[in-house]
Amino acid sequence: MWVNPEEVLLANALWVTERANPYFILQRRKGHGGDGGGGGLAGLLVGTLDVVLDSSARVAPYRILYQAPDSLVYWTIACGCSRKEITEHWEWLEQNLLQTLSIFENENDINTFVRGKIQGIIAEYNKINGIKEDDDTEKFKEAIVKFHKLFGMPEEEKLVNYYSCSYWKGKVPRQGWVYLSINHLCFYSFLMGREAKLVIRWVDITQLEKNATLLFPDMIKVSTRSSEHFFSVFLNINETFKLMEQLANIAMRQLLDNEGFEQDRSLPKLKKKSPKKVSALKRDLDARAKSERYRALFRLPKDEKLDGHTDCTLWTPFNKMHILGQMFVSTNYICFTSKEENLCSLIIPLREVTIVEKADSSSVLPSPLSISTKNRMTFLFANLKDRDFLVQRISDFLQQTTSKIYLEKNISGSCMSSDDEVFTRSNSIISASTHKSLSSESEGERQFNLNGNGIPTATQALMTMYRRRSPEEFNPKLAKEFLKEQAWKIHFAEYGQGVCMYRTEKTRDLVLKGIPESMRGELWLLFSGAINEMATHPGYYEDLVERSMGKYNLATEEIERDLHRSLPEHPAFQNEMGIAALRRVLTAYAFRNPNIGYCQAMNIVTSVLLLYAKEEEAFWLLVALCERMLPDYYNTRVVGALVDQGVFEELARDYVPQLYDCMQDLGVISTISLSWFLTLFLSVMPFESAVVVVDCFFCEGIKVIFQLALAVLDANVDKLLNCKDDGEAMTVLGRYLDSVTNKDSTLPPIPHLHSLLSDDVEPYPEVDIFRLIRSSYEKFGSIRADLIEQMRFKQRLKVIQTLEDTTKRNVVRTIVTETSFTIDELEELYALFKAEHLTSCYWGGNSNAIDRHDPSLPYLEQYRIDFEQFKGMFALLFPWACGTHSDVLAARLFRLLDENGDLLINFREFVSGLSAACHGDLTEKLKLLYKMHVLPDPSPEQEEPDSAFEATQYFFEDITPECTHVVGLDSRNKQGVDDGFVTVSLKTDKVGKKSSQENRNYLRMWSQENKSKAKNSKELPRLNQGQFIELCKTMYNMFSEDPNEQDLYHATAA
Repeated sequence: MWVNPEEVLLANALWVTERANPYFILQRRKGHGGDGGGGGLAGLLVGTLDVVLDSSARVAPYRILYQAPDSLVYWTIACGCSRKEITEHWEWLEQNLLQTLSIFENENDINTFVRGKIQGIIAEYNKINGIKEDDDTEKFKEAIVKFHKLFGMPEEEKLVNYYSCSYWKGKVPRQGWVYLSINHLCFYSFLMGREAKLVIRWVDITQLEKNATLLFPDMIKVSTRSSEHFFSVFLNINETFKLMEQLANIAMRQLLDNEGFEQDRSLPKLKKKSPKKVSALKRDLDARAKSERYRALFRLPKDEKLDGHTDCTLWTPFNKMHILGQMFVSTNYICFTSKEENLCSLIIPLREVTIVEKADSSSVLPSPLSISTKNRMTFLFANLKDRDFLVQRISDFLQQTTSKIYLEKNISGSCMSSDDEVFTRSNSIISASTHKSLSSESEGERQFNLNGNGIPTATQALMTMYRRRSPEEFNPKLAKEFLKEQAWKIHFAEYGQGVCMYRTEKTRDLVLKGIPESMRGELWLLFSGAINEMATHPGYYEDLVERSMGKYNLATEEIERDLHRSLPEHPAFQNEMGIAALRRVLTAYAFRNPNIGYCQAMNIVTSVLLLYAKEEEAFWLLVALCERMLPDYYNTRVVGALVDQGVFEELARDYVPQLYDCMQDLGVISTISLSWFLTLFLSVMPFESAVVVVDCFFCEGIKVIFQLALAVLDANVDKLLNCKDDGEAMTVLGRYLDSVTNKDSTLPPIPHLHSLLSDDVEPYPEVDIFRLIRSSYEKFGSIRADLIEQMRFKQRLKVIQTLEDTTKRNVVRTIVTETSFTIDELEELYALFKAEHLTSCYWGGNSNAIDRHDPSLPYLEQYRIDFEQFKGMFALLFPWACGTHSDVLAARLFRLLDENGDLLINFREFVSGLSAACHGDLTEKLKLLYKMHVLPDPSPEQEEPDSAFEATQYFFEDITPECTHVVGLDSRNKQGVDDGFVTVSLKTDKVGKKSSQENRNYLRMWSQENKSKAKNSKELPRLNQGQFIELCKTMYNMFSEDPNEQDLYHATAA
């Protein structure tokens, strides 16, 4: 191919000149092609150097150089993989350029002309073939070509990056290059004539870890189900390992919920100063990783993309200091976090911003930037490196935000002016529209009012209706509650209120002391980030409620079943009002996110959210929980909870080692962690204590749950060590959690389910919830969020691959009695079937990948393949696949196996067809072949066959399908038969010239002996003449490669 002219320093080093003229030289790389010249040891050394030094000559061993007369400078203008390709370029140059160049007198003119001509050819080629200019560098494009050629990958397989490293093959390291693509990890090495290749699919990886040994401080271990691979001597092991983790994560997402990878095309163009070897895909993945960390840090919506970040200082009026930290800017938010952890963080939604202005610089305050918000707060940033550019970016985003707000105003009729109004205005647009949707409920629910003031239920937290403050004994507690409220009000006055407040260590300390009942809903919304999604989606919840009303599916059935099991001891859920609100929230979420739908434990969590938040707020809190704060917890296989169970086991091993072995022997950790994590302790702790845990969880995230679980184990070490079985251990933990109390609670005591069921054993000493939480921070507060994420990745690989193995075992166990395949064969077939499905997902297929993989379906139907995939597997596995008729036969069999006509077949259908073709007896094989040629005609009436057809029909009615081994279904695998086919007695040369009538008599005799089988055969639909001819063609094609094909064909026709 033609390449952009590039200067070459040493034209003859490691290259052999094959042709030359005054302007151009055609060269071949030593050790490639040729008639022995340049081969031998020199060729091996050159080949090794090309691999180790990542030379493009490994892929393109031919090149054409341009050199102006009397010049020492050479330019590469073309390269080629084969002699044929480079010769075509050479001949074009001789015919089109040589004579023209002799006209020029000036050397510079010749150089300009040749380079311009070559660039013009490349541009024209790109235009004709629709090749768009991309961000990838020339060096990386060479690597892509090399990757596709070395490993036989199609164009659809995108290379992300490649790194120099050593791969340990046995005890010998092989120096080469590891190529990381979206779906594969590949390695290539060529040393002294010996080639080493390795290709691993990311979906097959069960473990990925970075090891350090005495000999090799940096080593990456990649494990699959069948083998382990070690890579070492990386130039940048951290970057390589992070990219591997990211690609493995994408593969796990694909296995989990069929979420494929789509490249982000909106990335900014590559700067000239950027590293030469960075691909557009690598930049995309880096940007995704940064955005993910950014969203997790500030609890932002899932679609928020980080635009950039910069070092700066923030003036904090509460302590009158300039705090050093980083400013993050994204499409809809400006955020800040201090360098010193927990010192101060800030979230400013652009929808709240009114003014962004550059203040005057001074020696004390260089490059300051002032940002004012609607609730009259002003934030002063300084020490900004590129302030003008930053202001321009913020202005651009502000303009987009303003246009979005105007659009929403036009749609909804009005727009709330601030987030505070979400909490204070009971007659807001949200409340009014909720009232409207409630009154139109088709379930016959009556409208519920409170104190006759006409406010619908949806605008009130359920707890406000059931707060009893009359008894005298509650006064001290009410006084304490009042003091808490005052402390928070003082905090708001000092640090700001609402989404733009300064979040400091003092904020966290106040949360750990317990949020006041009246402020709980407001602060949960704030800390979880749900307030942002609610503010940017006005009317969304009401619309969902309206659309989901009266719809029924599996999720709504499960919701109805669990409604009366949700906090049944609380008065709010002992009547239809609370139950109806819970039904609406759960059903609306099931319709928003069908991948999750509804999962047990969601009802318990949602019922608590409804107690403290309005109905719409509870919905957005549930969204934040299911989609961001507890990822994958509530899907059909509770993968997220299983992952965190594994993380908890690791943490228990590190933090309570004396207990770990005992807990593993008893199998308690797996039992407790699921019930504790899925319901955030709400199902195992008294209600008034558990809500304090939820307070901390919304503020600090999942680390609180891990800390608390470890604190509970630590508090019961001695008792657990003396337990004999898991039942006894569960009783110990259950009684301990039942005794956790909240003495500050102003709520009437709600009897807890565990305590109601417990026997009359002496009660456990009371444990104060605030003391327990404080203890968990003192002993296990060192657990960091980034450490949890690392551990989650490791466990996610393990959990998802274990679930895949379980699915495979269940499928095989279900289907093994229906087929003649062994368990091992079925497992191999399942792996092949799944691999075919996944390959088509990332390399494209005719049908939608989501249609073909539905994790909610029964095991046997989860993976399905379309015809294009089936055709490939038919050619690979079916004994009838040979010759030109193979595709037609595959199409017939596919249509036969596709029972529901959705143009997809599942594993059971696939195996039933393959089993009949490979292991079926003669009857089954002929019946299958016969059915394949009967078009699905629903009408039972058929025309009477003509006389010629009657004879063939007679043949097929009387003949038992035992004769069908003539077709030779599995003959390729059998030996001992002369021509490779079992021909029964239809071969005339072996039965001694019997007449057609004698054959007919034999067939009649066999028919009588196998009456039952013949009866089944007669029940099949009849073939018409065209179908019969097609059947004969198929059978003839099957014999076409047999030496005795004519005898076989005549025997069949007889």
